[in-house]
Amino acid sequence: MSKKITILLLLLTLPLSFFKNDVGAKNVVKNPQIEQITSQKLDKEAVILAGYLAKYNSPLQYHAQDFIDAARTYNLDWKIIPAIAGVESTFGKQIPGGYNAWGWGVYGTQAIYFSSWREGIFTIARGLRENYFNKGLTNPYSINRIYAASPAWGSKVTYFMQDMEKFALSEAGQNELSHASTSVKIAAISGQLVLR
Repeated sequence: MSKKITILLLLLTLPLSFFKNDVGAKNVVKNPQIEQITSQKLDKEAVILAGYLAKYNSPLQYHAQDFIDAARTYNLDWKIIPAIAGVESTFGKQIPGGYNAWGWGVYGTQAIYFSSWREGIFTIARGLRENYFNKGLTNPYSINRIYAASPAWGSKVTYFMQDMEKFALSEAGQNELSHASTSVKIAAISGQLVLR
């Protein structure tokens, strides 16, 4: 009982901006003292992607469901946005700042900054859909002509997309799925997905 009271008191002392709602939430617990805490089941692809990103010790591993949700929202292959992050920033480990793992709007010393990984993921997904896919540029090689100066960019993005596919089919990817069946839900707190 005292443990529950301690946790409740801790939650009540946190700033309201600490808790955010995630798109596609299945269960939302509302409390007048706390903006929102959400819980949702991870999709199969998100479990695999989280395991793949964990291999690289990527800070993006906790946002695997955001990648899947953004890809579904904008009708993209779920592997393209994390693959671009792999090429541009070693999966979010080398960024100019502001949660920009995709080199989006980075020109010399200028860069676009996002307020969270989730905002960056959804902005990139929308930008890919509107500025590339809707104009017929639907694979990394055709996107390369406008997105990046390096002629090798498209092949590198393709490599990571294929590597994610191999991981999904591998024993490691299947182990991620079987482990996830014991951890049915995640909590989305401050835009981060945490297995529980």
